[in-house]
Amino acid sequence: MSIAITLTIAAAAALINIWLMMRVGKMRLAEKVSIGDGGNENVTRRMRAHSNFIESAPLVLILIAAIELSSGTSMALWAVSALYILGRIAHALGMDGGAMEKGRLIGTIITILTLLGLAGWAVYIGYGL
Repeated sequence: MSIAITLTIAAAAALINIWLMMRVGKMRLAEKVSIGDGGNENVTRRMRAHSNFIESAPLVLILIAAIELSSGTSMALWAVSALYILGRIAHALGMDGGAMEKGRLIGTIITILTLLGLAGWAVYIGYGL
């Protein structure tokens, strides 16, 4: 059985993780903070964007894989998975504030809805409802 969605979204998540790490590093250099956040709000924002991604990505990937292994590849799963990735990018950009600040809320809502939707879908499959 192919798990093309899981592989694609896991690869995208890895790239986003690297991008978020680089954004934290860039801000630390700019703000001259070598460890932690140094009490600097800009560094804290970037670190929280990265941490927030790490807090949700494993669960989303596990649910995508379980659903794909149980039910196969589907356009609906592709759509939900792609939307999650876009939401995480919007959230990270929104954490910087400014013109993209609404991205934080949009990304948060997308993440919550993705987790709820995938969890419900997994229960539906698991119990044959």
